[in-house]
Amino acid sequence: MHKPEIEVKISIESAAAARKTIRATGFRVHVPRVFEVNILWDTADLRLRAQGKLVRLRDAGGRSTLTFKGKSLDTRHKVREEVETHVENAGAVERVFRELDLQPVFRYEKYRTEYANDKARGVVTLDETPIGAFLEIEGPARWIDRTAKQLGFSPADYITASYGALYVQYCSALGLQPSNMVFRGKR
Repeated sequence: MHKPEIEVKISIESAAAARKTIRATGFRVHVPRVFEVNILWDTADLRLRAQGKLVRLRDAGGRSTLTFKGKSLDTRHKVREEVETHVENAGAVERVFRELDLQPVFRYEKYRTEYANDKARGVVTLDETPIGAFLEIEGPARWIDRTAKQLGFSPADYITASYGALYVQYCSALGLQPSNMVFRGKR
């Protein structure tokens, strides 16, 4: 089994204010802001979703990544198995998926900036999405808690839901029919 992914999301009011706070706590840009297109693949009967698993193909700045995520454990932090690899030819992977009767079921977009510091045992990312801005803090659980506190947040601010689930909640609150979480003017 691969090392588990441990993370939390935190909803924030302002990406600009978050950037200042992140820098003020000693974090620096580790991976510059990039536009991401994430596509989740599943069976026609959504078997992976029903099992709490996902298969994602991500394009971020022309670099493709294939990710499998296992079922999340029910804890204060989102803890789940993550297996990830870079992909040379995303079109070939999509063809394999279709041959395996997988289909794209959800597309979500975001702008992501990744931050780290010299003593970081994890990363802080700033995600700007069509439904708002979020911090993701990923690393060992105790490091997440210390970093969140340093940034002015507490466990009461933690979100362990996926962007898909947050998008469905957002649409429900506004009386919208969910489809794909994309920026206006983009596919």
